[in-house]
Amino acid sequence: FLLQFPSTFYEGRADMCSALCYEILKYCNSKLSSIRTEASQLLYFLMRNNFDYTGKKSFVRTHLQVIISVSQLIADVVGIGGTRFQQSLSIINNCANNDRIVKHTTFPSDVKDLTKRIRTVLMATAQMKEHENDPEMLVDLQYSLAKSYASTPELRKTWLDSMARIHVKNGDLSEAAMCYVHVAALVAEYLTRKGM
Repeated sequence: FLLQFPSTFYEGRADMCSALCYEILKYCNSKLSSIRTEASQLLYFLMRNNFDYTGKKSFVRTHLQVIISVSQLIADVVGIGGTRFQQSLSIINNCANNDRIVKHTTFPSDVKDLTKRIRTVLMATAQMKEHENDPEMLVDLQYSLAKSYASTPELRKTWLDSMARIHVKNGDLSEAAMCYVHVAALVAEYLTRKGM
């Protein structure tokens, strides 16, 4: 499907690419090593196919959707970011380093950058886990992570949504409302920049 209809994933709305990245990443955390290996290779294929689709310039669409999906999975899946998931990230890096066709392009270093960013998000999440019983510290850590993605509105929105859910869970409705107002402002600013 990816080879037959690449524009479905790499042009227009990002829904299909986003959903596929999310599902593949779930299997990168599987208890079965064979499933993890296949999921890692499929995710690598998705990134590589995106890179080829852009004329070997970048794989921005997949890069962004993978980071967003990891951020969503952290909120949805218990235990993501452990050893199994780290092994999957290593498999993806190895695929990029051993792919002779793209060896002399920016692709391997871009893949390495992506996996490094994922590890940064996972480390920040581990800190959040340590402070899960301290709502103020937890939200402060999430706010710092959201701020670090100021240049990527989609990621910032993901973390602000997560903060809002924590505020709602703790009964802090005015703080949750502020998160949603911030999300609305991000969307409005993005649409204005796009001329919509």
